[in-house]
Amino acid sequence: MSDEEHHFESKADAGASKTYPQQAGTIRKNGYIVIKGRPCKVVEVSTSKTGKHGHAKCHFVAIDIFTAKKLEDIVPSSHNCDVSLLTENGNTKDDLRLPTDDNLLTQIKDGFAEGKDLVVSVMSAMGEEQICGLKDIGPK
Repeated sequence: MSDEEHHFESKADAGASKTYPQQAGTIRKNGYIVIKGRPCKVVEVSTSKTGKHGHAKCHFVAIDIFTAKKLEDIVPSSHNCDVSLLTENGNTKDDLRLPTDDNLLTQIKDGFAEGKDLVVSVMSAMGEEQICGLKDIGPK
């Protein structure tokens, strides 16, 4: 045995703290899931019956919340999936002030009035946050 102390410093971030495991069979439409390393909003879930030699499977169709690209995944319903954390406790952030930019404000208000699925981009610095962009991520 050695009396030396070893100190390891890691600058890598595996992203593990940005997700938590959730059983695939419990993830529902309008929930969030990570597919191919991308945070997505689930737009469709279908579950197959248990097969002769295996598990029931969940088929997820989801939209990447940043790129609006459609992604799909099939996972056994009893297995865990990564679910993205949107805040420290896993909820969507809903305490943002509305933007002062009149054009952006009108787009947000009109989008919510029409029932659209919207994702806003937030700029954060020195303890302040501001909505700076908007994307329609889902069909209505």
